[in-house]
Amino acid sequence: MKNRSFTALVSAFARAFHAEHNQHPVFNDSLARTMLTDEEYQNIGFHMSQGIGFFLPDFRGSQEEALRTVVDYQLSPSALGRAAFAEQALQNAVMLGAGQYLILAAGYDTFAYRQPDWAEPLQIYEVDHPVTAEDKRQRVDAFPQAGPANLHYVPADLAEPGWERGLLAAPEFDSARITFSSLLGISYYLTTTEFKQLLSVLAELLPAGSSFVFDYPDGHTFTPLAGERTQKQIMLAEQAGEPMQASYTYDELEQLLEECGLLIYRHLTPAEITGELFQTYNDSQPEHKLSAFDNVNYCLAVKR
Repeated sequence: MKNRSFTALVSAFARAFHAEHNQHPVFNDSLARTMLTDEEYQNIGFHMSQGIGFFLPDFRGSQEEALRTVVDYQLSPSALGRAAFAEQALQNAVMLGAGQYLILAAGYDTFAYRQPDWAEPLQIYEVDHPVTAEDKRQRVDAFPQAGPANLHYVPADLAEPGWERGLLAAPEFDSARITFSSLLGISYYLTTTEFKQLLSVLAELLPAGSSFVFDYPDGHTFTPLAGERTQKQIMLAEQAGEPMQASYTYDELEQLLEECGLLIYRHLTPAEITGELFQTYNDSQPEHKLSAFDNVNYCLAVKR
């Protein structure tokens, strides 16, 4: 993490590409493209299209078709599905009284800049590694509009003890206020001990009724039973210097959350994700169907 997160940049690219090329997107991140320079967008697209032989060795088609295929097959499913799941859950939480939104490992998330009217009561805290956080700050400083008044940046290394001190010192933060926490894309890159510690810190910091949304790799991830996309994702993460560290069966996750004082409220498997979040898009784009990423589940947990 000495450099800005490569996986965060690719995730932004996937959200931007999907929003730009579909009239009925799974998740319409209308600002993701503005997070990337033209050079970054073109370079990521070029390298992904050149990698079609790695992702799908039997593919035949143009470079443009190769890019669309790689995005739909490998890059978009997780980036789109988990964002849609999280923001739907966030809206429900706000309706039930949540007043704070913590985005951990925020990367190039754009929610604060396109927030809907229902988000106005929220205080939003983007927590990320100082290098990535500063890189994002420089990007958004170039936006023509001023940053939203309810957004606060909290540079912090989540793997370091005491990272929460920066959050406690942030403007308007109130540990007694019901909070919605997003931990998307985090569980893969932390050991089980580190992930449990992160959840424990948050659970101790926030009041009962607070909720936590995250995606996680299932128990087959590091076994021969893992899907082909998963096996290649593990290789790519290793090459990017951000190796995947852990996976969980449902029972293991349930036990871990129980020890943190959390209960599973909603849980989606890949088949359920495809049916619930992708079906409307797939019906409108039968030639470019998406399926949820292999071996990745979504979870919404609540503090008792």
